[in-house]
Amino acid sequence: MKHILLLGATGTAGSAVTQKLLSDTDHQLTLFARHAGEMYSDTPRMTVINGNAENIDDLKKAMRGQDIVYCAISGESLPKIADNIVTAMNQCEVKRLIFMGAVGIYNEIPDEIDGEDNLDNEPAQLPNRQAVDIVEASNLNYTILRPGYLEEGDENDFVVTVKGEAAKGYITTISSLVKIVVQLISDETLYVRKSVSMTRDAAQKETAK
Repeated sequence: MKHILLLGATGTAGSAVTQKLLSDTDHQLTLFARHAGEMYSDTPRMTVINGNAENIDDLKKAMRGQDIVYCAISGESLPKIADNIVTAMNQCEVKRLIFMGAVGIYNEIPDEIDGEDNLDNEPAQLPNRQAVDIVEASNLNYTILRPGYLEEGDENDFVVTVKGEAAKGYITTISSLVKIVVQLISDETLYVRKSVSMTRDAAQKETAK
């Protein structure tokens, strides 16, 4: 059993991961979001915290006693949040971080697939890239996850690529993201200090038409 802090626990990815961990593991979960109490209630396995990740004191209170931090927060404030997470984890002596960015932050999506979502073409990607740069510069045992647009679908409908490789697509099934997060929680050496994308193979989908 591990103690896991889920930041952004009320969002699409955070809530899906929460439900999977509750149903398939015995881990103790701390669910952290601005309005976490509107979706969840405390149980023997869940501690619910209404908190703001832009406030480092909120984060430090939630970090104490955790084994793993999973961050599924997005938005313009993500660089500040990433900096707070790194600082709080170091102060609380928590080392394992699973951090969600987005595919395209390294301009890794081929133009023929969806180059418009690359950083050079999409200013909204800048906070994602800045936040990931902060995490990658840390001394934490991080894994960066770079999903694409989240949709319903098969949990096995994905291809993993690592930083420096071209992404295979720009869409990620929610269930495949959840599957990988659960694997990362189970095996803390998996993709450690790596940045990986997991997307549907756009070329395979085109061939199947």
